[in-house]
Amino acid sequence: MRLNFKSFGQGPALIILHGLFGSLDNWVSHARILAENHSVYLLDQRNHGKSPHDPEWDYPTMAEDLHDFMDQQGIFQADLIGHSMGGKVVMQFALEYPSRVNRLIVADMAPKSYPPHHTQILETIRSVDLGSLNSRKEADAKLAEGIDELSVRQFLLKGLGRNEEKQFAWKFNFPVIYERYPKILENLEVDDEFDGPTLFLYGGASHYVTPEDFEDILEKFPQAEFIEMPGIGHWLHAQAPKAFLEHVGKFLA
Repeated sequence: MRLNFKSFGQGPALIILHGLFGSLDNWVSHARILAENHSVYLLDQRNHGKSPHDPEWDYPTMAEDLHDFMDQQGIFQADLIGHSMGGKVVMQFALEYPSRVNRLIVADMAPKSYPPHHTQILETIRSVDLGSLNSRKEADAKLAEGIDELSVRQFLLKGLGRNEEKQFAWKFNFPVIYERYPKILENLEVDDEFDGPTLFLYGGASHYVTPEDFEDILEKFPQAEFIEMPGIGHWLHAQAPKAFLEHVGKFLA
Protein backbone atom coordinates (compact mmCIF):
# COMPACT_ATOMS: atom_id res chain seq x y z
CA MET A 1 0.00 0.00 0.00
CA ARG A 2 1.26 3.48 -0.87
CA LEU A 3 0.16 6.03 1.69
CA ASN A 4 -0.60 9.63 0.81
CA PHE A 5 1.96 12.00 2.33
CA LYS A 6 3.41 15.50 2.33
CA SER A 7 6.99 16.41 3.14
CA PHE A 8 8.62 19.57 4.45
CA GLY A 9 12.19 20.73 5.00
CA GLN A 10 15.55 18.98 4.93
CA GLY A 11 17.55 17.07 7.50
CA PRO A 12 17.08 13.90 9.54
CA ALA A 13 13.79 12.15 8.80
CA LEU A 14 10.86 12.81 11.15
CA ILE A 15 7.57 11.00 10.48
CA ILE A 16 4.30 12.06 12.11
CA LEU A 17 1.15 9.93 12.34
CA HIS A 18 -2.31 11.34 13.14
CA GLY A 19 -5.07 9.83 15.27
CA LEU A 20 -8.50 8.32 14.64
CA PHE A 21 -10.68 10.28 12.16
CA GLY A 22 -7.72 12.59 11.47
CA SER A 23 -5.43 13.21 8.53
CA LEU A 24 -2.02 14.65 7.76
CA ASP A 25 -3.64 18.07 7.37
CA ASN A 26 -4.03 18.23 11.17
CA TRP A 27 -0.24 18.52 11.48
CA VAL A 28 0.81 20.89 8.68
CA SER A 29 1.44 23.92 10.91
CA HIS A 30 3.55 21.79 13.27
CA ALA A 31 5.47 20.28 10.36
CA ARG A 32 6.44 23.69 8.97
CA ILE A 33 8.08 24.58 12.29
CA LEU A 34 9.76 21.20 12.80
CA ALA A 35 11.02 21.37 9.20
CA GLU A 36 13.60 23.94 10.29
CA ASN A 37 15.74 21.03 11.47
CA HIS A 38 14.20 17.92 9.89
CA SER A 39 12.79 16.37 6.77
CA VAL A 40 9.24 16.04 8.07
CA TYR A 41 6.87 13.50 6.55
CA LEU A 42 3.15 13.68 7.31
CA LEU A 43 1.22 10.53 6.45
CA ASP A 44 -2.45 9.77 5.93
CA GLN A 45 -2.87 6.35 7.50
CA ARG A 46 -4.91 3.72 5.68
CA ASN A 47 -8.65 4.40 5.68
CA HIS A 48 -7.96 8.07 6.42
CA GLY A 49 -7.41 11.20 4.35
CA LYS A 50 -6.33 10.48 0.78
CA SER A 51 -4.72 7.11 1.51
CA PRO A 52 -6.28 3.90 0.17
CA HIS A 53 -9.28 2.32 1.85
CA ASP A 54 -8.90 -1.30 2.84
CA PRO A 55 -10.89 -3.77 5.01
CA GLU A 56 -7.74 -4.75 6.92
CA TRP A 57 -7.22 -2.28 9.74
CA ASP A 58 -5.27 -2.99 12.91
CA TYR A 59 -1.97 -1.99 14.49
CA PRO A 60 0.27 -4.65 12.95
CA THR A 61 -1.10 -3.75 9.51
CA MET A 62 -0.61 -0.01 10.01
CA ALA A 63 2.91 -0.61 11.34
CA GLU A 64 3.63 -2.58 8.17
CA ASP A 65 2.31 0.36 6.14
CA LEU A 66 4.84 2.60 7.88
CA HIS A 67 7.62 0.10 7.22
CA ASP A 68 6.69 -0.01 3.53
CA PHE A 69 6.54 3.79 3.35
CA MET A 70 10.04 4.13 4.76
CA ASP A 71 11.35 1.55 2.28
CA GLN A 72 9.61 3.33 -0.60
CA GLN A 73 11.16 6.66 0.40
CA GLY A 74 14.61 5.21 1.09
CA ILE A 75 14.44 6.12 4.78
CA PHE A 76 16.41 3.62 6.83
CA GLN A 77 15.90 5.27 10.23
CA ALA A 78 13.61 8.05 11.44
CA ASP A 79 12.34 9.90 14.46
CA LEU A 80 8.66 9.12 14.96
CA ILE A 81 5.77 11.07 16.47
CA GLY A 82 2.33 9.53 16.85
CA HIS A 83 -0.80 10.90 18.49
CA SER A 84 -3.58 8.71 19.92
CA MET A 85 -4.17 5.90 17.39
CA GLY A 86 -1.01 7.07 15.63
CA GLY A 87 0.79 6.74 18.95
CA LYS A 88 -0.07 3.08 19.12
CA VAL A 89 1.09 2.63 15.52
CA VAL A 90 4.51 4.13 16.19
CA MET A 91 4.81 2.06 19.38
CA GLN A 92 3.93 -1.10 17.45
CA PHE A 93 6.46 -0.15 14.77
CA ALA A 94 9.24 0.57 17.28
CA LEU A 95 8.67 -2.77 18.99
CA GLU A 96 8.69 -4.69 15.70
CA TYR A 97 11.44 -2.73 13.89
CA PRO A 98 13.60 -1.12 16.60
CA SER A 99 16.58 -0.59 14.30
CA ARG A 100 14.46 1.66 12.06
CA VAL A 101 13.64 4.11 14.89
CA ASN A 102 15.99 6.78 16.18
CA ARG A 103 13.80 8.56 18.73
CA LEU A 104 10.16 7.91 19.57
CA ILE A 105 7.54 10.43 20.76
CA VAL A 106 4.10 9.20 21.81
CA ALA A 107 1.42 11.83 22.34
CA ASP A 108 -1.27 10.93 24.90
CA MET A 109 -1.46 7.19 24.35
CA ALA A 110 -0.36 4.06 26.21
CA PRO A 111 0.17 0.54 24.82
CA LYS A 112 -2.80 -0.75 26.84
CA SER A 113 -6.37 -1.65 25.97
CA TYR A 114 -9.05 1.01 26.34
CA PRO A 115 -12.79 0.75 26.97
CA PRO A 116 -15.05 1.94 24.14
CA HIS A 117 -15.23 5.72 24.31
CA HIS A 118 -16.15 6.80 20.78
CA THR A 119 -19.54 5.07 20.70
CA GLN A 120 -21.57 8.29 20.69
CA ILE A 121 -19.38 9.76 17.95
CA LEU A 122 -19.62 6.60 15.84
CA GLU A 123 -23.39 6.37 16.16
CA THR A 124 -23.82 10.06 15.40
CA ILE A 125 -21.71 9.84 12.24
CA ARG A 126 -23.64 6.73 11.25
CA SER A 127 -26.94 8.61 11.60
CA VAL A 128 -25.95 11.41 9.20
CA ASP A 129 -27.52 11.04 5.74
CA LEU A 130 -24.78 12.60 3.64
CA GLY A 131 -26.91 12.49 0.50
CA SER A 132 -29.42 14.89 2.01
CA LEU A 133 -26.87 17.55 3.00
CA ASN A 134 -26.62 20.82 1.11
CA SER A 135 -23.99 22.58 3.22
CA ARG A 136 -21.38 22.05 5.91
CA LYS A 137 -23.62 24.05 8.22
CA GLU A 138 -26.29 21.37 7.81
CA ALA A 139 -23.68 18.70 8.50
CA ASP A 140 -22.67 20.45 11.72
CA ALA A 141 -26.31 20.69 12.78
CA LYS A 142 -26.78 16.94 12.26
CA LEU A 143 -23.62 16.13 14.21
CA ALA A 144 -24.75 18.48 17.00
CA GLU A 145 -27.76 16.22 17.60
CA GLY A 146 -25.40 13.70 19.20
CA ILE A 147 -22.13 15.60 19.82
CA ASP A 148 -22.28 18.65 22.09
CA GLU A 149 -18.61 19.67 21.89
CA LEU A 150 -18.05 22.18 19.08
CA SER A 151 -14.32 21.35 18.93
CA VAL A 152 -15.08 17.66 18.29
CA ARG A 153 -17.57 18.52 15.55
CA GLN A 154 -15.09 20.89 13.92
CA PHE A 155 -12.44 18.18 14.00
CA LEU A 156 -14.80 15.66 12.38
CA LEU A 157 -15.93 18.17 9.75
CA LYS A 158 -12.33 18.43 8.56
CA GLY A 159 -12.87 14.86 7.36
CA LEU A 160 -15.90 15.83 5.25
CA GLY A 161 -15.34 16.50 1.56
CA ARG A 162 -17.01 16.11 -1.82
CA ASN A 163 -16.85 13.02 -4.02
CA GLU A 164 -16.68 12.91 -7.82
CA GLU A 165 -20.44 13.45 -7.98
CA LYS A 166 -19.98 16.62 -5.88
CA GLN A 167 -21.89 15.02 -3.00
CA PHE A 168 -20.68 15.17 0.58
CA ALA A 169 -18.60 12.16 1.63
CA TRP A 170 -16.35 11.29 4.54
CA LYS A 171 -12.67 11.19 3.70
CA PHE A 172 -12.17 8.43 6.26
CA ASN A 173 -13.48 4.93 5.56
CA PHE A 174 -16.34 5.00 8.03
CA PRO A 175 -17.77 1.49 7.34
CA VAL A 176 -14.44 -0.17 8.15
CA ILE A 177 -13.77 2.13 11.12
CA TYR A 178 -17.22 1.36 12.52
CA GLU A 179 -16.84 -2.41 12.05
CA ARG A 180 -13.26 -2.75 13.25
CA TYR A 181 -13.25 -0.07 15.94
CA PRO A 182 -12.75 -2.70 18.71
CA LYS A 183 -9.37 -3.60 17.15
CA ILE A 184 -8.18 -0.02 17.75
CA LEU A 185 -8.97 -0.33 21.45
CA GLU A 186 -6.79 -3.41 21.97
CA ASN A 187 -3.44 -3.44 23.73
CA LEU A 188 -0.28 -4.07 21.74
CA GLU A 189 0.44 -7.79 21.49
CA VAL A 190 4.22 -7.52 21.04
CA ASP A 191 6.62 -9.21 23.47
CA ASP A 192 9.72 -7.28 22.35
CA GLU A 193 10.95 -3.96 23.72
CA PHE A 194 12.32 -0.74 22.27
CA ASP A 195 15.25 0.55 24.32
CA GLY A 196 15.89 3.73 22.35
CA PRO A 197 15.10 7.28 23.53
CA THR A 198 11.35 7.58 24.07
CA LEU A 199 9.15 10.45 25.22
CA PHE A 200 5.57 10.08 26.41
CA LEU A 201 3.78 13.44 26.38
CA TYR A 202 0.38 13.33 28.01
CA GLY A 203 -2.37 15.74 28.92
CA GLY A 204 -3.05 16.38 32.60
CA ALA A 205 -6.75 16.80 31.84
CA SER A 206 -6.83 13.64 29.72
CA HIS A 207 -7.32 10.12 31.02
CA TYR A 208 -5.51 8.29 28.21
CA VAL A 209 -2.22 8.14 30.15
CA THR A 210 -1.86 8.24 33.93
CA PRO A 211 1.08 7.64 36.28
CA GLU A 212 -0.41 4.20 36.99
CA ASP A 213 0.53 3.27 33.39
CA PHE A 214 4.22 4.12 33.76
CA GLU A 215 5.35 0.74 35.07
CA ASP A 216 3.76 -1.18 32.21
CA ILE A 217 5.09 1.31 29.66
CA LEU A 218 8.63 0.99 31.01
CA GLU A 219 8.51 -2.78 30.49
CA LYS A 220 8.26 -2.20 26.73
CA PHE A 221 10.07 1.15 26.56
CA PRO A 222 12.73 1.05 29.33
CA GLN A 223 14.23 4.44 28.38
CA ALA A 224 10.87 6.23 28.43
CA GLU A 225 10.58 9.74 29.83
CA PHE A 226 7.20 11.13 30.88
CA ILE A 227 6.08 14.76 30.63
CA GLU A 228 2.66 15.90 31.74
CA MET A 229 1.11 18.96 30.11
CA PRO A 230 -1.01 20.32 32.97
CA GLY A 231 -4.60 21.23 32.22
CA ILE A 232 -4.39 19.96 28.64
CA GLY A 233 -6.72 17.34 27.19
CA HIS A 234 -6.27 14.57 24.64
CA TRP A 235 -5.60 16.84 21.64
CA LEU A 236 -2.59 18.33 23.36
CA HIS A 237 -0.80 19.31 20.13
CA ALA A 238 -3.85 21.35 19.05
CA GLN A 239 -4.73 22.79 22.46
CA ALA A 240 -1.19 23.86 23.38
CA PRO A 241 0.87 23.80 20.16
CA LYS A 242 3.64 26.07 21.43
CA ALA A 243 4.28 24.02 24.58
CA PHE A 244 3.95 20.78 22.63
CA LEU A 245 6.53 21.87 20.05
CA GLU A 246 8.89 23.09 22.78
CA HIS A 247 8.84 19.65 24.42
CA VAL A 248 9.28 17.91 21.06
CA GLY A 249 12.07 20.22 19.95
CA LYS A 250 14.00 19.79 23.18
CA PHE A 251 13.73 16.01 23.04
CA LEU A 252 14.72 15.77 19.36
CA ALA A 253 17.69 18.09 19.94
